[in-house]
Amino acid sequence: MKQLSARRGRPKDSALIERRRDSILAAASRIFAAKGYPDTDIQEIADRSGVAKGTVYLYFSSKEELFLATVDRAMRSLSERISAATEAIEDPIDRLEMGVKTYFAHFRENPAHAELLIIERAEYRDRKTPTYIEHKRVNCTRWEPIYESLIEMGRIRQMPVDRIIRVTSDLMYGTMFTDHFLEKKRTPEEQATDVLDVVFHGILTPAECRRRKLRGA
Repeated sequence: MKQLSARRGRPKDSALIERRRDSILAAASRIFAAKGYPDTDIQEIADRSGVAKGTVYLYFSSKEELFLATVDRAMRSLSERISAATEAIEDPIDRLEMGVKTYFAHFRENPAHAELLIIERAEYRDRKTPTYIEHKRVNCTRWEPIYESLIEMGRIRQMPVDRIIRVTSDLMYGTMFTDHFLEKKRTPEEQATDVLDVVFHGILTPAECRRRKLRGA
């Protein structure tokens, strides 16, 4: 976060600084998502957030820095929402289920966040690690011990935890974007049910699984 210095003789109001920064980011998120990166003007963001254009540059040194901060803010809000929705759930499988449902609910209620991820990919194709992937790597650490405990309890079959997380998160990511692009009207609960049914139960019957095992498949 860019640090602002207080005027000499006046104490710095950190709460006001944070509120103003978030107001700028909220306005920027909506405008970037609606207009795209090239057509977004900093003056419009300033007007929408009720500050002078120069004030925006006190918080963010460039349009690029501001845009990337909006994407980071979107991903942080997703992570915080999932944490809040799952932290009090004791059963690990119920916690995983709620995490998936909350993921889809977040993007359904905040379609601008999906648009920001699309814009970042379009405008910064050479960026080594997109913001979504940065946050995904951090967030995966919260699920690793949950999957490990479920394997130890015999509730999930033995397999690499990173494989489970990779496949499940890719399925969620693809489902979210497919529905976003096609403007499907499936509810977050319906999206989660489809993903969880395939991930938890698979598509083969127990008899077919046994037959393939006997074949060595």
